[in-house]
Amino acid sequence: MIRFLWRVLLIVGSCPGIIIHELGHQIFCHLTGTRVLKVCYLRFGMPPGYVLHERPRSAFRHVLIGLGPLFVNSALAFGLGWMALRGWMPGATIWVQKVLPLWLAIAIGMHAFPSYGDAESILDAVWTKGAGILAKLFGTPVALLMYLGAFLANLGLDLVYGIALGVGLPWWLLKGPWS
Repeated sequence: MIRFLWRVLLIVGSCPGIIIHELGHQIFCHLTGTRVLKVCYLRFGMPPGYVLHERPRSAFRHVLIGLGPLFVNSALAFGLGWMALRGWMPGATIWVQKVLPLWLAIAIGMHAFPSYGDAESILDAVWTKGAGILAKLFGTPVALLMYLGAFLANLGLDLVYGIALGVGLPWWLLKGPWS
């Protein structure tokens, strides 16, 4: 029961990250020329969001779509953290200038990890008939790393990653020994 309540709290507290995660898939569908059939950015169920799309023209495009949230969420989380810590966020109060953007940075960074479904989709794509040997050699380790990331996310690494990327890295770059 406690684990269930913890997951509900994390989903509620990290809703922006879930939405951006699905947007990351959708952006990479667009970039790879893959038609999106249906998008659900947020729901209270498993999975908390999804993007249904046509089968990409190549296994490599499928891998890119699966990794889309890693790129989009990571970049946005770092950018929000950087802007907040630089003092570039407009607002009259510390809550608007720092707390809100840093919470968003952490919430978005938490959902950068691909899900089990993303990993399974990539593994299926690279091992389907017609996928080349390079797709298998590149896509299999990527999918296995995605499985590992999804597993570790369930153990709290997603929160650690969100804090490290959204607050830690920008702070370290701004306050490091060279500044």
